[in-house]
Amino acid sequence: MMGTPSGRMRQTILEWLKEPAAHFPPPRRRDLAETGVTARAVAAKLGVPRRTASAHLDFLTRLGVLRTRRIGCRTHYRRDEVRIAEVARVFEKGW
Repeated sequence: MMGTPSGRMRQTILEWLKEPAAHFPPPRRRDLAETGVTARAVAAKLGVPRRTASAHLDFLTRLGVLRTRRIGCRTHYRRDEVRIAEVARVFEKGW
């Protein structure tokens, strides 16, 4: 279901993006923790089409737990730790 933030694939993506250097190959001349990871890299790691990975990444971005950065013609995704903490507090309080 695309409407819930608790999907297993999305949780996996968020876990990988905690430590991107441990889960994705290093790009040339860039730090993954600073710039983020592309949808293509996430798709390759998940073993799904790029379009599927992009849909999950876009959902997490709209939710506010990922930040995007354009570098050249690609969008890079990284975690927004402040927003993730806010969302976690909301769920802990029971809304």
